[in-house]
Parts: sequence; C-alpha cells; structure tokens
Amino acid sequence: MAVTAAITRRGLLTGAAAGGGLLVAWWLYPRSFPNPLVAANGEHIFDAWLKIGEDGVVTVAVPQLEMGQGITTLLPQVIAQELGADWRQIAVEPAPVSGIYANIPLARRWSALWDGFGKGLSEASDEFLTERFARESRFSTTADGTSIAAYEEPCRNAAAAARAMLAQAASARWDVDWERCEVENGFVRYGEERFTFGELAAEAAEQHAPDPPPLRPDTPGEQPLPGEADAPLAFPRIDMPSKVDGTFQFAADVRLPGMAYAAIRHGPVDNSTLTGFDRSCARHALSVVEGKRWLAAVAGNWWQAERELAAMRPQFATEFPVDSESIAARLDTMVDKGDSFRIAETGFGEEGMSRVDFARRYEVEAAIPAPLETACATARFEDGTLELWMASQAPERARVAAATAIGISPEDVVLYPMPAGGSFDRRLENDHAIEIALIASEFAESHGRPVQLIWSRRDDIVQSRPRNPAYLLLGAQLSPDGEGRIDALRSRIACPPGNIEFGKRLFENLTTSAAIRESIGAKDTLACEGSVPPYAIPSVVVDHIPVEIGLPTGRMRGNAHSYTAFATESLIDEIAAEHSREPLSYRIAMLGDDVRLAACLQRAAQIAEWGGGGGQSGQGLACHRIGDATTGGRIACIATARQGEGGVRVIRLTAVVDIGRIINIDIARQQVEGGLIFGLGLALGNSLRYSGGMPNALDMEELGLPTLSDCPDIEVDFIANEAAPADPGELGAVVAAPAIANALFSATGLRLRRLPLLSGGI
Repeated sequence: MAVTAAITRRGLLTGAAAGGGLLVAWWLYPRSFPNPLVAANGEHIFDAWLKIGEDGVVTVAVPQLEMGQGITTLLPQVIAQELGADWRQIAVEPAPVSGIYANIPLARRWSALWDGFGKGLSEASDEFLTERFARESRFSTTADGTSIAAYEEPCRNAAAAARAMLAQAASARWDVDWERCEVENGFVRYGEERFTFGELAAEAAEQHAPDPPPLRPDTPGEQPLPGEADAPLAFPRIDMPSKVDGTFQFAADVRLPGMAYAAIRHGPVDNSTLTGFDRSCARHALSVVEGKRWLAAVAGNWWQAERELAAMRPQFATEFPVDSESIAARLDTMVDKGDSFRIAETGFGEEGMSRVDFARRYEVEAAIPAPLETACATARFEDGTLELWMASQAPERARVAAATAIGISPEDVVLYPMPAGGSFDRRLENDHAIEIALIASEFAESHGRPVQLIWSRRDDIVQSRPRNPAYLLLGAQLSPDGEGRIDALRSRIACPPGNIEFGKRLFENLTTSAAIRESIGAKDTLACEGSVPPYAIPSVVVDHIPVEIGLPTGRMRGNAHSYTAFATESLIDEIAAEHSREPLSYRIAMLGDDVRLAACLQRAAQIAEWGGGGGQSGQGLACHRIGDATTGGRIACIATARQGEGGVRVIRLTAVVDIGRIINIDIARQQVEGGLIFGLGLALGNSLRYSGGMPNALDMEELGLPTLSDCPDIEVDFIANEAAPADPGELGAVVAAPAIANALFSATGLRLRRLPLLSGGI
C-alpha cells in the first residue's frame, strides 16, 4: 500500500472547469482494496470479514479494539446469526489495519477534528470527504459506541454472501437449486442430506456470491428477559473463559525471545523538560534512554528497570505549572463574562427567552479514565522495520506516530493489535507508541533485542489527559402559571476545547503543548454534547465559552455527556422542588413525543418502587438520551441513598434502558452495570486536583474509586424495540451522577452542584 497523504482541499478539488467551475477529482477516490486477511493451512477466505476452515471453524476478523466492551463477541454474533453458524464453531482474530475496515460513522462525528476546511460544502460533498478520509487514512478507530453502526451492515453482507456460496457448493453436489438449501447450526441441508461448513469450504470459496447478498429477513439480536429473570446465554462472550482462567492475552502479556523491559518517568505536564539525572546510579541498567520530557531505563525485568530509574533521580523543569485554583479562577470568570460560540439553537432560539426566572451554576472538576491496565507496548526493531504489539483505539494513528518518531515510513511499522485491560478512551492517545519506538530503535542498536515498555501507575495517572473540567451556567424562563414548566432554556458551558486539542494530537501528531496552542479559542461542538435535553422545550440555546487552562485535556467515557447530563438533570430537579412538583410526572409532562424515554421513566419507577422522592425518602431520579430522537439510546435511573453511622450511602441503583434492537442482552447488561459503577466513581470519588502540574492522586486508592463493598444493589431492565441499535456503554456512566445527586438532596436536604459531589464535603 502507498503511504497515506494528508487530505487537503487542494488535493480534492483540482483545476478550473470551463466557465470557472471546479472539477471534483473522482479518480482520487479509492475504489478497491486488497483483502488484508491471510489464510492459514486449511482455511479459505470468503471476504475481508471471515474465513472458514476445513475443520468447520469460522474465523471472524474484528477491526475494533477489545477493551472489555465485548466487541469481539458482538460482531461475530452478527456474522454467526446471518451465516447460520453454530456459536461453538466461531473464532476471532484481530483485523489488520486496512481501509476496508474504515469507521465511517465515527469519521463523520469527528469531522470537525480532521477537516477544518471542507465540511459544510454540501451534504453530498461532506459524505464524499468523510468516506474518502476514512478509507485513505485507514481510520478504524474504536470510540463513541460506533462499532455496530459502522460494522453490522458489512458483517451481515459478508455472512449472507458466504451463506449463499456454501449453499451453491452444496447444491452443485446435490444438483438442486441453491435457494432451496437451508443453512442453519453449521450445516447446509436439503431434505435429509447435509454437509458441514468444513466439508464445503474449499468449493464454496470458489463460488460467486449473489449481488446484493441475500440477507435474512430477521435482523441479528436477542429479546430481553423481564427484570432479573435468568436463562442460559444463547451467545456467551467468546473472551470470557480465557479471562476467567487467566489465559487471555492483554498487551502487557506479550513475551518475545530475549525481550528486555523498560520503565519510564515523565515530567509533571508535557511542557516540562528533563533537566538532569545521575546516570552513574544506573549500575544494572542495560540501557538508559533520554526523551525531551521523559527518562527510561531498560533492564532484564521491569522491577529492576523501575529501581534503576528511581536511583537516577530524574529532574524536570516546568515552565508553566498548572494548579486547580488557577483553573477554577479562569472557569469562574469566563462562564459569566467570556466570549462564546453558538453551538445549538432550537425552536424560537434566543428570541424565545425574554427573562431568566431560575438560574443555577454547576461545576465539574477534571476526571481521568484510570483503566486497570496501564499503558504498555512491546517493540522489535530489525532491518528498518518496527514491529509493535500494543492496544490502541486508533491503530493507524499509532503506526504513523511511531514511524514519525524514528524517521521511517508508516509502511515499515507492523502493528499487532492487542486487547486492552480497560480503556475508557485512554487508549486513543499514542504517547507510549512514540516512546517505545524511540526506546526500541536505540536499544536495538546496542543490544539487538526487543523491549517492552510498561508505565507505572504513577506515570499513567500523571500523563492522563483528563476529561474537561467545566463550569455550566443554566438559566430557565418558566411558564407564568406557576407550574414551573420550562418555556426557554439557555446553557453557557465554559471549558477547554478539549476535543479540538485531542484532534490536533491524534490527526496532526502535535505535542500536547503545541495542540493546546493551536486550539486556543476554538469552537468545540463535541464539548457540549448532551446539552440540548430530550425535553420538548420551546426554546433552547447552548453556547460554548472556550477556556485555556494550561492543563492538557482529552476524552473519557461519557465525555461531555458526563457533565451536561449532570447539570441538566440537577436543574430539572431543582425547578421541580421549587414548584412542589413531583419529579417523575414533571419530567414526563415535558418529554413531548419521546415516548421511549417516558416508558423508561415509568418502568424504572415501577421497579424501584418510586415514592415521589420527597419526605427524606432518599430516592433521586435522572434520565438522559445520547444521540438523536431516532437512533439515540435512552436511560432512566433511580438512585436510593440512606443515612447511617458512616454517613450517607447509595444502597441501590435501578436503571431502565432503551437501546433499540439489542444484539447481545448479556453484554448490554454488563455495559450498563459497568457504566453505573463508573458513574458512581465520578459522583462519589475523590476530587482530582493539580498543584505544580502534578495531580494530588498517584495511585488507584487515592482516586477513591468504588470498591466491591461500595457498590450498591444494581438492577437493570431493558425495553426492546426494532429501532436502530444504540450503544449502551456510556448511558449508565452519565446518568448515575445526577441521579445520586438528587437522591442525596432527598436524603439530606442539601443540594450539591459540584462533581465529585463530596469534593466540598456535606
């Protein structure tokens, strides 16, 4: 493949046509790609998505990072159901980086991050630019819950084509029409005759699939069981047995012959500089590698490398150390007086608000993803080729970053995708790819051996780019009848343009400090996602006030929804309380035609035995929608808090979810439950504060994340329908905090408007 060039306006629109018009260079559009799959002995390739072996095993290529969300089960399930395979014959392998696996829906969502010029020419040109960018740049990034939207259709098409080819091979043996053959449970049948997939694989691979592929009338998926009813799983997670017995291989589990180990120490923030260290103290280190902002030691094992690093006592100078007090002061000033960009305006817009009857400010501190597995990567550099074993949500960008760091072509970087032990968007960053490339290339010159880099927990936290801290000022104009109905809502959101900054790092390979400089004052639509509530409010206006805070920021599970949902649902609850309105009926009355979210609220109230939220019941309610009214996922959550000897404790979370058609009910439940616990940590964990550029927490315990004993009883129910599938992974993470905040108000009478909720104490 050729090296991918940057897509520019000049590269797309070329020359002047007669009369002064521009001609679109359609020939630049890539029309085909070589199949990236390689067949092992006895395997036959049917498409870029699947292979069938003569032993009957169907191997599915998955182009998304498995980081606990179950994508290596979901896409194989789609193929298994469409193909007619037995679930026990399904295997998985990570897909190579290729334009075939472009994540076009995510490229569309992130177009402002990679296309600062062409977007908005027209709907057709936007789609053309998006697909061209995604395919040319091999953009298979895993993020924003877009995996099913991006890959369900091509997986179904590939499976349907393979099913037809198997039927054609069988029909040729039986001398019947292939359409009369049935393909189910791993067999092709005609009457009493049958063949296994393995028996037909070689002949089937030579057949020509019908165009279009003959899709089954029933779409892949499962129906939810009522409540907590139990039943055998039809499609148990493929990765679960090996994760239980410890044989599942994460990025840190890679072992190569002769491999050495590297530990690393970073400065406080990316604008810090390594100023000194005592090399003579590294008596047992195989190598010491200096970066501009870090120092690494290589030894025979990681613990030894870490000890050598500590002995050298690396020192760093920071030109502009950041601290939480200065960040808060900037946000405080800007949310009231800062210049803003208009992000959204619905209904009557700004003209619909003539006064502000009710206003509140909500403050959200920085938070980091803190996945269980720290950043790690293994590399071998030989004969100008760099091999990488690492977990990356953006594998092609990791290849480019590593290649650029050591001055080779991205085509000379081979990346073997590894699963991640959690991510929450942390593996969108490629710092460790750059570092391991530099360490491996230098170590190869002196020792000719591969090396594995593992960040300590301290360095993983120090180098985390937190989700935006944000101050939100919400003002409402209420109906004159005294019922508290919201006629107009205006939101001012003061926060860094963190997504623009992230895009500069990801797509332009800028350093963190350079990315901050390049994004100062930028409009960031993604930083305000979720700020237009699902309620039928006649007038909604949302403004973004970009604030430069000196602290690098990035993406995290829930992203902007984690603070916009908190602010909106807290405001709704406050207005309801001010006007003596019962919170459930108050919300339902404002939902308009979103009957799906209303159904979630009603079901949650029924399951949780909702008592109205008053009288110190300790019950709090919140709901949210991620996505639009057609394709978005909905959730309603009721939190129950009780006061005891140790203070106020959340004892129960009840959630009802509508994510449209459910592919795998067990994975959907896991994702919502995990999201609720993640949101519990955001709500009740320790405040992450900075001083001198360093966070006040350097290990998991100091973050105050919930332990098993902290977790409340959790009940999750689903409302199934045939709407497009929505991702469940972030719904629980964003709804938990406002539900808990409202429950704490019900239990104590104190209204907490800052996240984490207990950052200022009760």
